[in-house]
Amino acid sequence: MSASSESMPTPSSRTASPPSASRAPLLSWLGAAPFLIFALLFLILPTGMLMVGAFQDAQGHFTLNNIVRLFDDNILGAYQISLQISTASAILGTLLGLLLALAAIRGGLPAWIRPTLTTFSGVASNFAGIPLAFAFLSTLGRMGLVTMLLRKYLNVDLYAGGFSILSFAGLTLTYLYFQVPLMVLIIAPAVEGLKDEWREACESLGGSGLAYWRHIALPVLWPSLVGAALLLFANAFGAVATAYALTGSSLNIVTILLYAQIHGDVLHDQNLGYALALGMVLITGSANAGYIWLRKRSQREAA
Repeated sequence: MSASSESMPTPSSRTASPPSASRAPLLSWLGAAPFLIFALLFLILPTGMLMVGAFQDAQGHFTLNNIVRLFDDNILGAYQISLQISTASAILGTLLGLLLALAAIRGGLPAWIRPTLTTFSGVASNFAGIPLAFAFLSTLGRMGLVTMLLRKYLNVDLYAGGFSILSFAGLTLTYLYFQVPLMVLIIAPAVEGLKDEWREACESLGGSGLAYWRHIALPVLWPSLVGAALLLFANAFGAVATAYALTGSSLNIVTILLYAQIHGDVLHDQNLGYALALGMVLITGSANAGYIWLRKRSQREAA
């Protein structure tokens, strides 16, 4: 046998893969296992249970009565107020967050402003629930610090003018505390994507600042802005702890009504609560789907 024939690889040596390559997919699945288990236990299974429970009565029989009851005036009113609060806080949060991000990134402010704002936004966007409700009651409540200072030094009585922290305006203002920082975190990468060459080209062609924003900057930011507004809407629509701790049952929003149906002593109808939750899932799911689609679109345009 010649030396050249001895050096030819056998079929088994050509098809065999290294042991490390065969272990790579297994290690990848092991790395993703905690997330998959978490999603299964706290997202997929609970969603499946409420979808089934929405079409059952207390005895476990199939019924459409829970879905029909969603169109009662009281429930429709709760959905309406929740939609209004979520829309108002999403729009205001989008505008204020965009202005903050533009000022910090492209406003020529000192360099320390941007990391400080980013750090604060990361903390404030997750500050909600009972601590946030207590903070606003202590600040803007009837005997809150700001309320008392305005009354003492400026002779301004917020509550005499119709304001109440337990109202639509008060809850919307409270939601803005975590909506605006969340918007800053979401829109900052899109603001960074605005290239200086675009403004310079616009100015060299005789365009004004208004023309730059109207024809260049806003069309580029538009998908990100709309997507962020949808995410803020879903974030506010699903908030329950802040609203419940702040207003209790004085404001009829769908999350408080849902809590009363599942855990309450008076309005206790667990299957109706499942139907309410199903309606919320459909609304927030649609908003999140729109956000994901717009984010992918903005990423393709940026590429």
